[in-house]
Amino acid sequence: MNGVSGQFAEYNAAIMKLLQKQFLKGSREFEITDDSVNVRIRSGLREEKLSVSLAVLNPEPVVNAPFLEFHSRVKCGPLLALLLDRPNAREFNAFVDNLKRRAREEYHAFVGLGVGSVPPTVAPQPGNRGVDGIDSIEPAPRKRLKNRSAERIDEAAEMLQLYLGGAEIEPLLSALAALKNEPQSEVGLARLVQAFDDLGPRQGAVLTYAPFVGILLTEDPFEL
Repeated sequence: MNGVSGQFAEYNAAIMKLLQKQFLKGSREFEITDDSVNVRIRSGLREEKLSVSLAVLNPEPVVNAPFLEFHSRVKCGPLLALLLDRPNAREFNAFVDNLKRRAREEYHAFVGLGVGSVPPTVAPQPGNRGVDGIDSIEPAPRKRLKNRSAERIDEAAEMLQLYLGGAEIEPLLSALAALKNEPQSEVGLARLVQAFDDLGPRQGAVLTYAPFVGILLTEDPFEL
């Protein structure tokens, strides 16, 4: 039995890429890399590529048949949508397990927690249940963030200006600047949340290039 269990664990660990095909609808390919999930969607002659940062991915997916959706740690639409049990249940479940594990590891590494450490937690939010029916409990590594918040905000703003510069994100950049100057302002944080909500489909791109925005919106990095 131990040999069988060991082989199954090795099989699970090896599944870092998932290819899903739909008749007449093309294919979806997902690949887990060091710090992101690369996605390639092909439909006819069209091909779309995108990359999602593992650090901003909520590790507890939600079933929205026929998809299993991975949302960000911020309240917005799904960043990844996988067809349930494609190409088969075993390969699908192994890939999902790896994706959930890597999302947790990258988030812990991003906020300064070791992979093997046990982070402090906050109470689960009502109705926030994962695919296995277990309430999601997220780490609250606030003390580790406080002294680096201003610098992180600057870095986030620079990345957004470099890769997504344009009128669409100006309200978000303005909100980040205001929050940097007054980190304890609840009005400033509310302004940031509103600016992010107004981005619509561009939310995923913002979180990919500036993951710290997701930390600001899901935690209070200025609180001891």
